[in-house]
Amino acid sequence: MADRAALAVFLRTRREALQPEDVGLPRGRRRRTRGLRREEVASLCDMSVDYYSRLEQPRGPRPSEQMLGAIARGLRLSLEERDHLFRLAGHALPGRMRRGEHIDPGMTRILDRLGDTPAEVVNHLGETLRQTAPAVRLLGDTTAYTGLARSAHYRWFTDLPSRFIHPESDHNDHSRLMVADLHATYTRDGGGSRAAELVVALNRESAEFADLWRERPVLGSYCAVKRFQHPVVGALELHCQTLVDPDQSQRLVVYTAAPGTKSHTDLQLLSLLPVPEGTLILNGR
Repeated sequence: MADRAALAVFLRTRREALQPEDVGLPRGRRRRTRGLRREEVASLCDMSVDYYSRLEQPRGPRPSEQMLGAIARGLRLSLEERDHLFRLAGHALPGRMRRGEHIDPGMTRILDRLGDTPAEVVNHLGETLRQTAPAVRLLGDTTAYTGLARSAHYRWFTDLPSRFIHPESDHNDHSRLMVADLHATYTRDGGGSRAAELVVALNRESAEFADLWRERPVLGSYCAVKRFQHPVVGALELHCQTLVDPDQSQRLVVYTAAPGTKSHTDLQLLSLLPVPEGTLILNGR
C-alpha cells in the first residue's frame, strides 16, 4: 500500500533541498522560494504541474513506476533514495539490473552545467539516458528510440541511416569499436544479461557484426578524434572526453573541438541552431 502522506513529505523535502543551480536553472534576483518551485520540478520530471502538486498535497492517483522513475531523475535522487520513493508509493523495487537506467546524481549535476556543450549520459549498452540541447543538435534525439534500437550498437549494425553522421571511410573502424565496446560489457555481465540479448540479436541480424564478434576485439586505451558529417554545418573533428561512473554502468560523454579550428567555430554555430521539433534524428532520416 502507498503511504501518501509520507510520499508527500519526502517529495517536498527533496524539492526544497534542491537549489536552481543544482539543476542548471538561473536563481533570479527576487527568488524567495525555499529550494525549487513545484513548476520547476514538474518540468524536470516531464509532467504537469497539477499532477506533481497533487502528489505533494497529498491527493490524486498513485504514481506509476514510469512516473516514479521520472520523479527520481527530476529530483536527482540517489539509487537508495529512488528505492525509498518506490516503497512509499507501494511499488516493488526496480531490479538492480536496471541500475543503468538511473543516472547518478553527481553525473546529473555535471551534465546540468554543460548546457552550452554537446554532452550525453549513455549506459553500458549504448542507450542514451539524457542529452544536452547541443548534443541533440549534433546527434539527434537518441533518447527517443525504443526496444533494441535504444542501443547505439544495435542501430549501427541494423539501421543504415544511423551511420550517415560519420564519414563512410571511418565506418570499418567504428564498427570494430562498437563490437569491442559491447564485448567488454558482455564479458562483465555474462550470459542472461541484456548485453547477451543484444549479442544474440546482432549475430542473427548482421553478418558484419557476426564476423567481427568472432574476433573478440578489445578496446584500446586511446580514443582517437571522431569525425562527424553534420547535415547543416558539415564536417566536424571532435574529441570525446568520457567520465565513467564507479560501477561502470554509465558514462558521461562530452564532445569538444580544439580552439582555433574550423570545427570549433562550426560547433559554436551548431549551438545556435534550433532543435528541430518532432525529429527523431538529424542524420538522414
